[in-house]
Amino acid sequence: MILNFKEELKAILKGEVDDSPALLQEYSRDASLFEVRPRAVVFPKDTEDVKALVKFVKEHPKESLSLTCRSGGTDMTGGPLTESIVVDMQRHFNNILEFGERTARVQPGVWYRDFEKEAAKRNLLLPCYPASKSICTVGGMAANNAGGEKTLRYGKTEDYIIELKTVLSDGQEHTIRPLTFQELQEKMRGGGFEGELHQRMFELLEENKALLSKAKPKVSKNSAGYYLWNIWNGATFDLAKLICGSQGTLGIITELMFRLVVPKKHSTLLILFLYNTAPLANLVQKLLEHKPESLESYDDHTLQFAMRHIPDFVKLLKGNAFTLAFQFIPEFVMFLKGGLKLPKLVVLAEFTGDSEEEIYRKAAAAKKDLAGLAAQMRIARSDREELKYMTVRRQSFNLLRHHAKGKRTAPFIDDIIVPPRTLPEFLPKLRYILEKHQKLIYTIAGHVGDGNFHIIPLMDLKKEENRTIIPSLMEQVHRLVFQYGGSMTAEHNDGLIRTPFLEDMYGKEVVELFSQTKQVFDPQGIFNPGKKTEGNLYFALSHVSMKSK
Repeated sequence: MILNFKEELKAILKGEVDDSPALLQEYSRDASLFEVRPRAVVFPKDTEDVKALVKFVKEHPKESLSLTCRSGGTDMTGGPLTESIVVDMQRHFNNILEFGERTARVQPGVWYRDFEKEAAKRNLLLPCYPASKSICTVGGMAANNAGGEKTLRYGKTEDYIIELKTVLSDGQEHTIRPLTFQELQEKMRGGGFEGELHQRMFELLEENKALLSKAKPKVSKNSAGYYLWNIWNGATFDLAKLICGSQGTLGIITELMFRLVVPKKHSTLLILFLYNTAPLANLVQKLLEHKPESLESYDDHTLQFAMRHIPDFVKLLKGNAFTLAFQFIPEFVMFLKGGLKLPKLVVLAEFTGDSEEEIYRKAAAAKKDLAGLAAQMRIARSDREELKYMTVRRQSFNLLRHHAKGKRTAPFIDDIIVPPRTLPEFLPKLRYILEKHQKLIYTIAGHVGDGNFHIIPLMDLKKEENRTIIPSLMEQVHRLVFQYGGSMTAEHNDGLIRTPFLEDMYGKEVVELFSQTKQVFDPQGIFNPGKKTEGNLYFALSHVSMKSK
């Protein structure tokens, strides 16, 4: 038995170990529903520290120790929460190592906002950032396979990882990159930990090819389970596409190499105000024909909330109250024209190009093409106006978190996705389910171009009757989503909240393949247990935080 947990860890690490009550309380929360208190927080100094941590945990099996990575703490699923050891990668693994012509090597604890600034100096962009881009790290983006407003055109994080370094369960750092079939065969013949790992994963995929093909969700993005269908396409075998999105359950990422893009110089928004959602599917389809770079949306609840809290937008937009209030005149006009009603949905179509003439031509052409649909439309004519609308979209969740007034944001149906063509049927049924709970306050925002919506209820979770709503409402919404061929999570991942529902989505056979994958990589279960496999709904619900924020 370990007599002094903290002292034994300090003896083997160069980095810090902390088990002070205040810090443990801080690390017991993320942006999710949950509160789970760890035993200690470790700040590894370098890769040797990470390797030493893995070996230490493996050598103490009777202690039931595990390692759960954390960086920005913005996860909405409870992914970085644990009752054992938190491994904070932000304090020391926070260096941008080098830029290439259109690449970058970075450590996982780098803040995306800092990376974005350095990349912009070179006219480069990592376009898969989430709405939380100002407070997330690139390692968290990889762990969750992040997506966001640019995903419609550019794809998710997995599309930008050239290679990564990760410490696996053998306690060694490995470079994981795409392999040709010949390179894969050589790797498997080479034996050792890596050779066996590749061999077993290749066999698992080949033996279950038909099952996995059938199980793959028919939507543009999906974060549920392990992405087994992404690894092997018959020509390239890439385990980096499995580790990306695995929420730290297969190993600890120590370095990433990203592919970057050259962003367009100019952008504008076509803003559409819908007073009913009936024309939404046709509207989205027509907009997609004009190839917008992003296609975002938020509902009347979100807009109303934003208009109530203009002072917060003053801070976010670095303006003054009068100027910002003036910028909301179009919304007040819409309010009057709509019979004192706000539009049910605001849709933002972003058009980009290399000149202002190009972007306004694209936006005008789309507006003309949509003239017959029941939507009021306008084109943003300044960067500041464009930023106003995008800030409402990006900051809606954080605004809710900080203005709950005795309630708290409750992300548990926060990331559903269905094929966009199904929206006319799907959205009214979704609204019906939500409005059966008459006292439920919620907002809906998301990536309408992908059919991906973020539903955030505000709830007083001190009341038991409210907590009991969570699993029943999840089951109702999930059932509807699966009926339309969708996924319960497009980009936020599983964590504590959705892992218990993976079997509902995929069935027992596929979930068993997830368990086998975990066993191949992590036979002792030392990396972030209870996420992706062996989800426990009772554990999750018993750790719902009662605090208002």
